[in-house]
Amino acid sequence: MRIQLLLSVLALSIFAGSIGAQDTTHRFLACGQKTYIMEPDGEPSWTYPAATRDGYVLDDGTIVLTLSKSKKYRGGAVISIAPDGQEKLIWKGTQSEVNSAQPTAEGTFVITEAGDAPRLLEITAAGEVRTEFPLACQTQNHHMQTRMTRKLADGTYLAPHLLDFAVFHYSSQGKVLDKLETTLPGDPEQKIHTWPFTAIRHGDGHTLVCCTHGNRVVDFDDQGEIVWTLTNEDLPGDWLQDPCGAQMLPGGNIVITSYAAGRSDRQAPKLLEVTRDKEVVWTYRDDRQVGIHHFQILSTNGDRLDGPIMK
Repeated sequence: MRIQLLLSVLALSIFAGSIGAQDTTHRFLACGQKTYIMEPDGEPSWTYPAATRDGYVLDDGTIVLTLSKSKKYRGGAVISIAPDGQEKLIWKGTQSEVNSAQPTAEGTFVITEAGDAPRLLEITAAGEVRTEFPLACQTQNHHMQTRMTRKLADGTYLAPHLLDFAVFHYSSQGKVLDKLETTLPGDPEQKIHTWPFTAIRHGDGHTLVCCTHGNRVVDFDDQGEIVWTLTNEDLPGDWLQDPCGAQMLPGGNIVITSYAAGRSDRQAPKLLEVTRDKEVVWTYRDDRQVGIHHFQILSTNGDRLDGPIMK
């Protein structure tokens, strides 16, 4: 195991050599087929030898990972890794996939399971179920049911449902309160291109949504109207390639991951940071032919990010 980790770190160090000097630097956790913490100088300081779908680094240094399904965990899993390296199983998936696991301020974890009976659960660190209800998404395609589900400050939940082409807002009891349709206006045939993946509630009821395949990021106001859109027409090139994950930084900038970047177009960044005026202020590239599924920015220009993690 130790040799494997060292080899992974060495490989990432070599591949990260294409990163140029930039005024802005970030330290971040990357999740996907490769899982690692990348330092601002392009050197990884930590890797994990398994594919992941979502991840968080807590204030005390504990890392919470949503593991992709594997031979060890046929239905996926959620684990925590203490600063001393001690690994603990929080939840073993019981269906097709576990797609996200959000640590809450109460010390619980909000997870989703995909399968014949898609559901949301809020569990304790010991795996005790505190909340459970079915998700109102399609059941034919398990993999395309839901992604980055998050609990909001008022105790309700946001859940992007990909093939339902909408972000669903659930009450604490599982009632659908409302939903944000991500279909392009006036063109029902474009539904297949507007799969919502990450939804971030911010400001006065706004919701930022990453739409994969549509290659756009949109911001809805509290009335459900789109008030801001980022597409490849706003960027130097086709840089949005399956924009799965995003994070809103304390200053208002948005970091976005393009999951497909690096497969065919090596010039497209895997992470990019934009201002609300759509100015690109930071990018991350490497030579690996796998993308970043989701991520967490941990520090900017050497300063640790404080406050709620908005991703």
